[in-house]
Amino acid sequence: MTTHVLILCTHNSARSVLSECMLNHWARQLGRDVQAHSAGSTPSGRINPHALQALAAAGIDTAGTRSKSWDEFVAPGAPQMRIVITVCDSAAAEACPWWPGSPVQVHWGYPDPSNAAEDQKAQAFELTRQAIGYRMLQLLALPVETMSDAELQAALVGAYRN
Repeated sequence: MTTHVLILCTHNSARSVLSECMLNHWARQLGRDVQAHSAGSTPSGRINPHALQALAAAGIDTAGTRSKSWDEFVAPGAPQMRIVITVCDSAAAEACPWWPGSPVQVHWGYPDPSNAAEDQKAQAFELTRQAIGYRMLQLLALPVETMSDAELQAALVGAYRN
């Protein structure tokens, strides 16, 4: 059974998109039945071009990636999430909807690479992509299918501290 992971950021234009694409990439590479999704509380409606460039430069597929509201994931017929990860501090502080199935929730905050000086944005996005990619590999190293919610929560919090 597919493990669904929802990654949240306020605008769903950079960090959450990097996370979604990196987790799906590594899951395919490792043959894991994990599907990442991303969303925002107030989606911008567009993906940051620097995020798309960082992913493309790393050979990561972005087909079908779009900025969307977290409302899509509480609607009838939405996949049931096992894990919900916030990747920006403002999204972590917001009152999230009730997620069907009561998934494990964790915050893995990353500075917003969009705030870098224009001449440093490409590097900021690449470094963020690499850091996020590492955390997604740590998630995929876990036997999430057999872990209790408490075990998964502890492991995900521990992965953020390492």
